[in-house]
Amino acid sequence: MKAVVKKKKPFLSKRHRKARMDFAIAHLEWTIEDWKRVVWSDETKINRLGSDGRKWVYKKAGERLNDRLVEGTLKFGGGSVMVWGCMLWEGAGYACKIDGRMDGDLYQKILDEDLQASLEYYGKDPADIIFQQDNDPKHTCKKASKWFSDHDYDVMIWPAQSPDLNPIEHLWTHVKKKLSDYENPPKGVHELWERVQKEWNEIEPEVCQNLIESMPRRVEALYKAKGGYIKY
Repeated sequence: MKAVVKKKKPFLSKRHRKARMDFAIAHLEWTIEDWKRVVWSDETKINRLGSDGRKWVYKKAGERLNDRLVEGTLKFGGGSVMVWGCMLWEGAGYACKIDGRMDGDLYQKILDEDLQASLEYYGKDPADIIFQQDNDPKHTCKKASKWFSDHDYDVMIWPAQSPDLNPIEHLWTHVKKKLSDYENPPKGVHELWERVQKEWNEIEPEVCQNLIESMPRRVEALYKAKGGYIKY
């Protein structure tokens, strides 16, 4: 045995595990063709100066502290942007920068403008797709629920505490990896957003398709774990 850093995952209560198991049972027989209909959505925070996560580096025995071993931080002025985006089998949909606090009114505006535009871009109607979102209160509020009903959207029943089931989480990782490849950090939040837009617009359809093709494996792993943690 060896010591390892515990992976951070959302806490799963018995209720969460049951909901996740119910989801696995309901979708165990879904084929890739079924999953192709789903439009995946999510929000994420993108930092101007690196991620919030832990970074590792190899250290030689006796090596003194130096720039290679340090991840610089700033108490103020680092900056970040909050981004909403969606993903279809055909490719990435529209993404938008969230200015201010996300609430039901702003989410409804995003659905009206960015979600609808994404479907229009790919020549789809609400009847052609199933919309996926997590259970954040702003997503399930009365205003959002009424909007989906008024526009004839079929919204997927999604288990809480389940980012590991959502392939768009890995699309954000893809984008953040591209951003980390820049030689110099953006000078400010405006330049950060310009880079995010560039990298998002350059996402190849194959990237989205590879992620969506993982869904049968995710569901099978979830079923075997009886609603518990999976590796994704």
